[in-house]
Amino acid sequence: MKICIDGMARRRWEKQAEKKGEMNKSDFHLRKRLSSSQSDSIVASSSRHSSFSSRWISVFYLVICRSGFDFEKPVHIAQVSLFSGSSGWKDYRGIFNLAVLLLFVSNGRVALENIMKYGVLVSPIGWIYFISRDPWWKWPNMAMLLMSNITIFIVYLMEKLLARKWLSNKSAFIIYFLIFTLHISLPAAITWILQVALNCGSGHPLYSVLALSVYVVLFLKLTSYAHSNYWYRYLNTQNENGKVKCLLIFRRDKYYFILKGGEDIRRYPHNLTLPDLYYFIFAPTLCYELHFPRSNRCRKSFIMKRMAELICLTLIIVALCQQWVAPLLRNSVEPFTTMNFGLCIERVLKLAIPNHVIWLISFYTIFHSFLNLVAELMKFADRQFYLDFWNAETLAVFWKTWNIPVHRWALRHIYRPMLSNGFSKMNAACAVFFVSAFFHEYLVSIPLHMFRYWAYLCMMAQIPLSLFTEKVLKGGRPGNIVMWLSIILGQPLAILMYVHDWYVTHYPRPSQHFQAIDNSTTTQFIMPEDGFLCSVISDAGKRWFIHFDRSRSAVVVTDAMVSFGISTYEKTMTIKDRMEFAGNVSESLLEHSWR
Repeated sequence: MKICIDGMARRRWEKQAEKKGEMNKSDFHLRKRLSSSQSDSIVASSSRHSSFSSRWISVFYLVICRSGFDFEKPVHIAQVSLFSGSSGWKDYRGIFNLAVLLLFVSNGRVALENIMKYGVLVSPIGWIYFISRDPWWKWPNMAMLLMSNITIFIVYLMEKLLARKWLSNKSAFIIYFLIFTLHISLPAAITWILQVALNCGSGHPLYSVLALSVYVVLFLKLTSYAHSNYWYRYLNTQNENGKVKCLLIFRRDKYYFILKGGEDIRRYPHNLTLPDLYYFIFAPTLCYELHFPRSNRCRKSFIMKRMAELICLTLIIVALCQQWVAPLLRNSVEPFTTMNFGLCIERVLKLAIPNHVIWLISFYTIFHSFLNLVAELMKFADRQFYLDFWNAETLAVFWKTWNIPVHRWALRHIYRPMLSNGFSKMNAACAVFFVSAFFHEYLVSIPLHMFRYWAYLCMMAQIPLSLFTEKVLKGGRPGNIVMWLSIILGQPLAILMYVHDWYVTHYPRPSQHFQAIDNSTTTQFIMPEDGFLCSVISDAGKRWFIHFDRSRSAVVVTDAMVSFGISTYEKTMTIKDRMEFAGNVSESLLEHSWR
């Protein structure tokens, strides 16, 4: 086969050479008709062209015909495309890099658009003013945190009485029910009554959320403490002759939990000490045990890293809320008020991205930076605060993996006890979600002083969604997508509903506001789409309209309801005056600033 191909190539080369010879003959006749100079140039050009073509034909012949290329090897074989499921191809690093690049580019464009539209809203001075004008140690938040120790001491004394058999378990159950009910209801009553009934201020909602969160955590911890010690008493109960009352537990030694404190080995009831209780209160866990895994030392470098992460990420969250989320929330009130469904959907989608970014950063800040910092300081060795919830194929798996401390508490003190008492798995799961929904609504409605049940309904909606992802979608990739959609779209929808109700309650619309104004000194806040606005009537009967002009970053005072830039009287305030104005618009401030 190779010899035949070589012969064919040789014959082609000979034919091309003969054609070139005929071309040389035509050049000879042409040279007679032209001048000597012209003929010499043409012949030289023809000879160069002939030699150049011959050289490249030779090269082509040597490379192709003499190269030893195997023409018998097939070019096409039966194979599938890489994107086909049957290809088995899993290396998508380039596509992942492209997705990350597109994510940064698209969010960078949104950030640039936000800055061009609203300017730089991040103000550390504003943060300082926010903290100083309503300090966290102001009544009642700091007082409630200090009073939480009362519940701790009462529970400790109750366990001492139960260990000495001065109190029966049935009586203890009734007393514990009253104690924990008061523990949850009293802080809520203080926060609610002082603000609504007495109107004497109950602290900023943010500080109220933090204080109430401490009470919720203490409720879960102390419930676990009382429940666990009940189990230990049950296993340690003996008759006078030394036999165990519970016949089901015939090998009591394997149920002992040992707590080592130095060289001491303590068993129940020797664990009932205040140092042991307060260690559990500060440990990053909600489930009490007689023995916690302990590390040997505190790593200073690890502590410094976690502290740096905690500070930096907290500042990033505050900056994102101030620059990105706050303008979106202000501009989302009107669509939800007028029930413009198209704009409502657009606002939900627009808020979904910053809300989810803040949620992810907050998750890392709390469950990795903060809890690991506390665990290192307490030498607590169990650092499994979360699992790979991002791979969850059902919502049930997500709730089991993203918050391990709460999941362990619910599994240990609600789910399994209900199963052991004859309840079905569905009833036990519904009870867990009900408790979670109650505390979610507790931490939102009480600080905001309004009950709308959006947080409660969102949590209870997880039950049918869990069944849908598990029974209908059968998990897999569709279940994971539904899980992410419920987080990305569900949270901003609930936030917008609360923001809408908050502004409707506290900042009425202009038409409602002007009809309600009388001759007394009145201050009302509303939040239109184009800026901050309030109306004040002085004692002299003069009505002033105040708005925030974003184009000039200035507070403008007018004596007429006009558009920006058209007013009969205006005054641009300094940054300090603007901070004071934004914090508290009052008659005294107006007299000091503008009269």
